[in-house]
Amino acid sequence: MHRVRISGLPSALLLLSLLALWEVAVRLAGVPPYILPPPARILATLAADLPLLLRHAGTTLSEVAAGLALGAASGVTVALVGFYVPAIGRALHPFVLSSQVVPVFALAPLLVLWFGYGLWPKVIVVGLITFFPIAVNLDHGLRSVGPDLVDLLITLGAREATIFRLVRLPAALPAAMAGLKVAATVALAGAVIGEWIGGQGGLGYVMIQANAVLRADRVFAALVVLTLLGIGLFGAVAALERCVLRWRPRDSRRKIASR
Repeated sequence: MHRVRISGLPSALLLLSLLALWEVAVRLAGVPPYILPPPARILATLAADLPLLLRHAGTTLSEVAAGLALGAASGVTVALVGFYVPAIGRALHPFVLSSQVVPVFALAPLLVLWFGYGLWPKVIVVGLITFFPIAVNLDHGLRSVGPDLVDLLITLGAREATIFRLVRLPAALPAAMAGLKVAATVALAGAVIGEWIGGQGGLGYVMIQANAVLRADRVFAALVVLTLLGIGLFGAVAALERCVLRWRPRDSRRKIASR
């Protein structure tokens, strides 16, 4: 805990210095608040609008949770099918790649057209963004097992279910958790994109509405809440990783946590 406090001190000092520089520069230059509000005004707006922002943050979090579950389920399924049935894996490869090549902004209007302005378009956008890192990392983890160890277990009469439980799954879990951490960090961006295209709630909706009436301070306040949510999501997945990988040596866990 002491090391965490010390390691976080330079970042906190740098943040405070940048905010002070921002405050002074905006006030000296006389920049209108609807263009670039000073941090003190953003902080005051954050305090005043906190109930509104928290209510819409709940909507965004529900979209992220559902989309992340959809992305994880589809990513695990694609990775396992691609690993155990190589022909299907090769057939799925272009579709997996295209899910990241096609801009989500281009797909989101179609999703709104097909599914309306409710929850599903945002959930599908988050699922499309998050399933790729989970599928790719899990596939890499499954293929990282040395063939000698697998051959040894086959020689001893082990079935594939036993090999998967004893060797493949423990070897793939660190990579899968790394993919889940990446997915958790980009999930919020997917939810906000969906809310920008067509939404009636969520922090992205608040930002669009505030931008339309030149409330840049409220846009920044929503960004602050989004940043805190992103840090919280990353921390939750990191805690889950420590729980899932508690059997690994401590040095290995530190290396994974630092990625």
